[in-house]
Amino acid sequence: MLNFPNILSITRIILILPLILLLVNKLYGWALAVFIAAALTDAIDGALARVLRQRSVLGSYLDPAADKLLMTASFITLAVLKLLPAWLVALVIIRDVIIVLGLVILRATSHPPEIRPSIASKMTTFFQVGTIGASLFFAALYPIPWLYDLFVWATAIATVISGLQYIGKGFRMMKKG
Repeated sequence: MLNFPNILSITRIILILPLILLLVNKLYGWALAVFIAAALTDAIDGALARVLRQRSVLGSYLDPAADKLLMTASFITLAVLKLLPAWLVALVIIRDVIIVLGLVILRATSHPPEIRPSIASKMTTFFQVGTIGASLFFAALYPIPWLYDLFVWATAIATVISGLQYIGKGFRMMKKG
């Protein structure tokens, strides 16, 4: 079912191409504006789905897919442009791959996954979005090295903690069934 929250998720996916093109052309201010717009669609689509009672099966897949596509494309492009360290991008992507593989294994072994974001995963998302936004801000307007380092390390630590938490949850789900 295509509803307004789902249209916002699709919009987030569509915004990835202009974001990458702006980054590649070093138009960091415009890239920051597009990234903020995309991030806002993420905040708004979930809230609208709840308020308007427009949750859908399509939305349950589309929203996280749009998030992962936006974040992965942003992290990879920023690493290629040397605006983020490659090791951080590898850490973020490895965590996501581990989570997806864990879900595949749970489903393949008939263990229904219980997917509820933890505080650590919400903090990880906050820091990952903040790191992308801060990197674009620093490239476009004014670099603040200590704040850049803070975002990078906070993202790395949150990513590791939430990744380990998901692994632990996966093992507990396997033991249950």
